[in-house]
Amino acid sequence: MADTLVQNGVAHTLFLLQILLLLGLANGAPILAAKFMGETLAYPVDGGCRFGDGRRLFGPAKTVRGLVAGTAAAAGAAPLLGLDVLTGALLGIGSLCGDLVSSFIKRRLGLPPHGRALGLDYIPEALLPLALLRPALGLSWIDVGLLVVAFAIVDFTLSRLLFRIRLRDRPY
Repeated sequence: MADTLVQNGVAHTLFLLQILLLLGLANGAPILAAKFMGETLAYPVDGGCRFGDGRRLFGPAKTVRGLVAGTAAAAGAAPLLGLDVLTGALLGIGSLCGDLVSSFIKRRLGLPPHGRALGLDYIPEALLPLALLRPALGLSWIDVGLLVVAFAIVDFTLSRLLFRIRLRDRPY
């Protein structure tokens, strides 16, 4: 009985790490795509549209290239982690939609593109897809909370590392 509990605990922890990795890939792929693809598919998702406050919906950094790259990276990596492509794609697009929510809020707050907003820069990217997919993934709300915190820590740390090795233009 105790062995089964340990095995289940290890399996669940590995599953959470797989989800965390897919979220990281979805959010890292747009950065790499921008670096290596240049202006290819660099069309702004908002098409330059402005909200009632006169500001852009998301800003110029949120591109079709990023949505495609992030979704494709998560979908492509999912089978390598033992998950199905659809789960990877949904986690990827959900995470990137969370990033769009964050950008929308930051524009409403008057923050410039690439402006920092601690918490808002990390939480929606993990919380939105995990909350939406929680039942399908069999996650508890505690799992979701742990993954959001882990994602924020990993993203914060990796952003600085990618900046140091010149794959990112800014450390956040």
